Amino acid sequence: MTELSKKEFLNRLLKIVKKLSSLSKSQTFRFQHKWNDFLSTINTKPYLVRAIPVEDEKFLEDIDYRINTLKCVSQAIIDGFYSIKTLIETLYNLYFNDNTFKQQFSEEDQLKVKYLTAKEVLGNLIQYNKLDHKTIPFKYNVIARNYILLKLKGQSDKSILNNMNKIFNNEITLDQIHVVMREVEADGFITIKQQNEGIFYKLVKEIKLSEEGEKNYNKDIYQMIIWPTNFWRSFYNIRELNITPGMDLEHRDFLQKILLRSATQGFSPTEFVFKNLINYYERLKEEST
Repeated sequence: MTELSKKEFLNRLLKIVKKLSSLSKSQTFRFQHKWNDFLSTINTKPYLVRAIPVEDEKFLEDIDYRINTLKCVSQAIIDGFYSIKTLIETLYNLYFNDNTFKQQFSEEDQLKVKYLTAKEVLGNLIQYNKLDHKTIPFKYNVIARNYILLKLKGQSDKSILNNMNKIFNNEITLDQIHVVMREVEADGFITIKQQNEGIFYKLVKEIKLSEEGEKNYNKDIYQMIIWPTNFWRSFYNIRELNITPGMDLEHRDFLQKILLRSATQGFSPTEFVFKNLINYYERLKEEST
């Protein structure tokens, strides 16, 4: 890893903060625009990521300003999580029950869209699913997480249980898997067979929209649900902070432990790094007074 002096590290941190400031502005504008186009008829407001104002000279020279800016970044990081959560809640609790959706898609396609939305969001954002595994209804969550294996070779009930409990922290029981997979069977997508080692499930019908349904999906819903993935991969990526603190940095070992987490992309590492950078600079401030 690159070793940075105190001055170099502060400039690197400023660079990352400015990047996140720019992303919060551009991604929030894009999200609001798509929401207005697609969900304004639902009469609900999106949860937006706050702006991150930053002035270069103040950030570099004024520790109070730096701490307050880092706190704003930390709050924006949490905003992003709730932006995604609110979007998912709006889709499953409101939009999918709205007449606009029902008029746009056939009854068969309506069901498939609910599966496809979960597959798109949770298939790409496994870390998000670990943090929030209850907003998307369980049936769609199970298929989103197991779709590929169900399609390629099928899965046993115990295999699905083990897979889901990696997300649900061992809260799921085998009976719950049996119940939800019977619901998926009733939807026409899988077969269920009793085998010596348990119950075996196999995908028999791909979750594929009609030609008209796919056209409407790509034009509207897909444009909305790709936002979480794009936001997550850009905003929760601070790998440039994965550096070795130079010998002139105070509390070097403590800072090193903080920055090591930036090597991993995602909400939790990003939130951890900025929360502890605030602690780091507050500690330096206390020691200087």
